[in-house]
Amino acid sequence: MISLSEIDTTVKRATKAVGFPWGIAEEVGKSIRILEMFGLPGLKNLNEYFKVFNSKKFQNVTVISKSNISKISYCPIISGINFLDQVHTLEGFEKIEFENFAFPILFIPFLSRSSEIIGKKIFLKIDEKEFLLNFNQSMYSSNLNVNIIERANNIKINFLNNENSFSNQDWQELYKLSEKTFVEETEELKKKAAGAGLTDND
Repeated sequence: MISLSEIDTTVKRATKAVGFPWGIAEEVGKSIRILEMFGLPGLKNLNEYFKVFNSKKFQNVTVISKSNISKISYCPIISGINFLDQVHTLEGFEKIEFENFAFPILFIPFLSRSSEIIGKKIFLKIDEKEFLLNFNQSMYSSNLNVNIIERANNIKINFLNNENSFSNQDWQELYKLSEKTFVEETEELKKKAAGAGLTDND
């Protein structure tokens, strides 16, 4: 089995070979590594994208807005890098949409890394396929068996506010149970804590 490190290195070189600068190639290497680690076909989608990259036109978005529409399919790499760079501004939109997007699987790891940067979960919908990105630590979807997706008609991105998955009552009950492990403070413990480990040499 090919290691994630080998995938990262080869992807970087291949990305440079098709015409991207080394800085972008580094980011693509990290991103494909993430996809493969999460069990999504990153390398396969990238390989297919590079086969048509120089023969087709793709839209490069510089400043991402709330609604992004193009007659030419958006490049997932440039879109992803600019999303990552602008994420602190973009989270203020709460919801972002793209129409006409090439090889959208390649966009996912940039959103995953963005989730970690802003400390918020990101909900992604690629046409009818849904993904929940958790701080670049995990990814949940009922569509992890996807293969190659050459084009998405619509992409929707939502920034989710951080909320507990449990009620305040659940927390209070569990906390009260945890108090049984607290050590009661005695006079002897107070004395040890006050001057523990100190010696007076005067």
